[in-house]
Amino acid sequence: MRFPVVAACLALAVGVAACGSDEDAGSGDSAKTNTADTTGSTAPVKIALSVPAADHGWLAAVAKDARDVAKGMKGVELTVNDSATDSAGQADQIETMINDKPDALVVLPNEGEALTPVAQKATAAGIPVINVDREFSTPGAFRTWIGGDNYGIGWQAGNYFADELKCKGNVVEIQGLAGISVTELRTKGFADAIKRRCQDGIKIVAQQPGDFNPDKGLSVMENILQGQKSIDGVYTHDDDMAEGVIAAIENANREGDMFLTGAGGSEAIMKRIEAGGLVRATFLYNPTMAASAVKLAALIARDEGMKDLTEPEVPSRIQVPATTVTKDNVADHKGLAY
Repeated sequence: MRFPVVAACLALAVGVAACGSDEDAGSGDSAKTNTADTTGSTAPVKIALSVPAADHGWLAAVAKDARDVAKGMKGVELTVNDSATDSAGQADQIETMINDKPDALVVLPNEGEALTPVAQKATAAGIPVINVDREFSTPGAFRTWIGGDNYGIGWQAGNYFADELKCKGNVVEIQGLAGISVTELRTKGFADAIKRRCQDGIKIVAQQPGDFNPDKGLSVMENILQGQKSIDGVYTHDDDMAEGVIAAIENANREGDMFLTGAGGSEAIMKRIEAGGLVRATFLYNPTMAASAVKLAALIARDEGMKDLTEPEVPSRIQVPATTVTKDNVADHKGLAY
């Protein structure tokens, strides 16, 4: 299911994608992280941030944006741990953070379900947890969730494919990590949009996880190309992973047979879109949501609400809308690239 956008255009650093439709999105400069301190109090708070190892462009941007915004916040002490390479390692690091008794904990989990127990442990210890993007398996594990509209990314991609293929053709889907909410929602949105627009006119002839990894994307696509002689389009769940998929297609000299779309908004993919050719679009939401999560954590720790809302509490869900980037509007969205 889709999740409602609880608060758009808030006094938080959610970037241009959070305010209005694709057509309303502003220039690159307005998409940069707002590092100004928009919280009402300067009471000292300790915030701990846990994200998976920054071996991926989007994750690296997440950690950087969080650090940058914390530097401009009075009274905020931010501890960042972004070295865990798997869920077990991240859980161990969060256990250590809990023992340090922060006032709030911000977590972008490697895998939402696997990290749910440790998030529940933090909540039980009286530490509010702000869940970023990849969702825990129960709302009881977090105080507030802030993330991108992953269903919307799939939905916009599905509609794009319907338009480009005129509802006829064979499509390959290279997914992210199997079993996480991001992947499931991007897959469901894509399938729903194609079904609504085209019924059975577009066929997904191959569907396989690439784990958000370029090397895995390369090997997966190589195998698919050997088994599928007729491919009209490739929907990938991630721009970094897409680089491997692109390499496989080009190595097979089949770039003239199909087009490809990404997700995430890497600078490299935006340059490819601008140049024209195989890569035609990407679908994104701004990684500055981690910076917003730090601001939310400070508000919650200080028992404050959001300045632009009447309610005295921070909402339990905040969703950043998806944005479609094509050759027609890529110049307006370069500021969102990582």
